Amino acid sequence: MESSSAMVPFPLLTTPIESTYRPCTIPYRFASDSPRKATPAEVAWIDVFRKSIASFRKHAELDDSVSDAQARAAQFSERYGKILDDLQEDPESHGGPPDCVLLCRLREQCLREVGFKDIFKKVKEEENAKSLILFEQVVTLFDNTEDGGKRLENLIRGVFAGNIFDLGAAQAVIFVDNSGADIVLGILPFARELLRRGTQVKEMKDGREYILGVDAKNLLIVNSGSDLPVIDLSYVSPELAYLSNDADLVVLEGMGRAIETNLYAQFKCDSLKLGMVKHPEVAEFLGGRLYDCVIKYTEVIP
Repeated sequence: MESSSAMVPFPLLTTPIESTYRPCTIPYRFASDSPRKATPAEVAWIDVFRKSIASFRKHAELDDSVSDAQARAAQFSERYGKILDDLQEDPESHGGPPDCVLLCRLREQCLREVGFKDIFKKVKEEENAKSLILFEQVVTLFDNTEDGGKRLENLIRGVFAGNIFDLGAAQAVIFVDNSGADIVLGILPFARELLRRGTQVKEMKDGREYILGVDAKNLLIVNSGSDLPVIDLSYVSPELAYLSNDADLVVLEGMGRAIETNLYAQFKCDSLKLGMVKHPEVAEFLGGRLYDCVIKYTEVIP
């Protein structure tokens, strides 16, 4: 689950947060909609999450760290399916109305309640192992690119984007997943370049137990307080808030953190949002195509 510590707002969000920040990019309902009836968007997205149950159940069944995994996976499937049915019948149930943050949180809650901590841990470990084989080759390729602009462009392409921008930040905060090819072959080389330019980098991982070990000068790794694929920046760990307070660049990487949530988030400092569109419903909302890459750099003028 998310951090048990008292959660606090991310200090670099523009204020007042209550009126300027909405984590979810895609609105499921509007003020004029009936609170007692699910909107067409809510029904559609509840169905998207319902279709994900089979995949999550399969991964849960293969979790050898949990006894009776198959039976517990069936319990998860039944519990989460019932919650989705309840939300479709009454959008105000289970802490609703539903949005992508709530639907992800309830899914994770159901997994934890039946005994699963991280059903994707083995997948992440396997992906890390494969990615680390290529890591030295990838960073050597970047380091051998003498032109700074071209090197930066290649690095951004490594995290699913292709534009060059000015990165004169003294301190950067990067929100990332806790493992996988995107962090090993994408974000870590990108963070190395920031360090090379004299930037202090603070990487905010999600709340899982497992993370690739990294040790580098001026590189800090901090638990964001969330273990969901999306992130609500109005609820982050106090440690993250304290260490981020004086940063002048915020980087959000990944579809969940940078597109499904926080695409329109406004910060007190410069921000960069990077991700690949992996859901057809998100592509339709954005007017793009599946697997399009999104890069959004916002400069704050003093």
